[in-house]
Amino acid sequence: MKSNIVLVAVLAGVIGGVSGTVATLNLSAHRVLADNLDDQQRIIDAVKHTEPSVVALNVTANGTRIAPTNPLGLLFGAPSGERVVPFHEVASGSGFVFDKDGLILTDDHVVHGAQKIVVVFQNGDKIPGKIFGEDYDNDLALVKVENYDKLPPPLELGDSATVQKGEWTIAIGEPLELTQTVTVGVASAFGRNEQIEGEDGVPRTFRNLLQTSAPINPGNSGGPLIDLDGRVIAINQSVAAPAQGIGFAVPASVIKTSVASIQAHPGVRNESANGFLGVQLIGVDDRVRKALHYKGSGAVVLGAISGSPAAGAGLRTGDVIQAVNGKNVFSTQQVTKIVSDLRPGDVAHVRIWRNGKTQTLRVRLAARPLG
Repeated sequence: MKSNIVLVAVLAGVIGGVSGTVATLNLSAHRVLADNLDDQQRIIDAVKHTEPSVVALNVTANGTRIAPTNPLGLLFGAPSGERVVPFHEVASGSGFVFDKDGLILTDDHVVHGAQKIVVVFQNGDKIPGKIFGEDYDNDLALVKVENYDKLPPPLELGDSATVQKGEWTIAIGEPLELTQTVTVGVASAFGRNEQIEGEDGVPRTFRNLLQTSAPINPGNSGGPLIDLDGRVIAINQSVAAPAQGIGFAVPASVIKTSVASIQAHPGVRNESANGFLGVQLIGVDDRVRKALHYKGSGAVVLGAISGSPAAGAGLRTGDVIQAVNGKNVFSTQQVTKIVSDLRPGDVAHVRIWRNGKTQTLRVRLAARPLG
């Protein structure tokens, strides 16, 4: 709209004479410059207002991950052989003060599985934190700090439903452990449904995300995405790699509903945790049937991961999985779907074909490792 007004002014100046044109152009340029200065000052003010309440989260996690036992096999297209191994890891992310009782809001993927959390405030204070509650499905979590008398004021949640495409957005966080970093962009789109790979390598689908061009980098996750008034309109979550300027954030409308649920049920994770069997599978085709002298359908075990439930139950290379919990399977995707819908600790009855005979193995599923 502004460019249309400037164009009309320029045309009027041409009709009125050269001097009129110069005067009109100068006036229009002054207005554009004034508007830009106003926005810049509002960004500066919003950042100053918000920064004291933005924190870094240093997280120590222990768990298990899948590691190759023969990494060179990957180079030649051969089964690598894998095993479940323990790991100890230190990572960092961002968050912000959500209420005066010491609750810090962040992304669940920043703190999930943490054995130790240290909340680092702008003044350098390092305060122990603990997970208050998690919402796995929406990737949100609350971390609690106790007895901290210097707690900065909570940030105000805005109304993400009123944000318009093209509005300024400001991301604040700790990317790559660079403290209190600010990036600026615009609201690019709304209601994005994106499939994003999780830390365990399993794709997860998130709905109703806000898309922003404000750069979001590793460590930015969990930090606030604010408007020009310093209100939180979303929480920085992820970025579309290798693209530039395509970041995603969980909008305030989702935050409000999720946090209310977390506060009503502290410590309860709003998720169906995926079960883990621990096999590498390939589909059954004519070549496989000929090699195994097998005439049916199913999914062939290429290898059982050492230390996994599958290995413990006796599944081995060449077994054909025909059914899981009484459900016949005809593809590797079906096996994955059935197992993923079960929880860690559930028992899966896996019917297999081996060397011309069928048998059913009882497998108690584990939690899915990373990797």
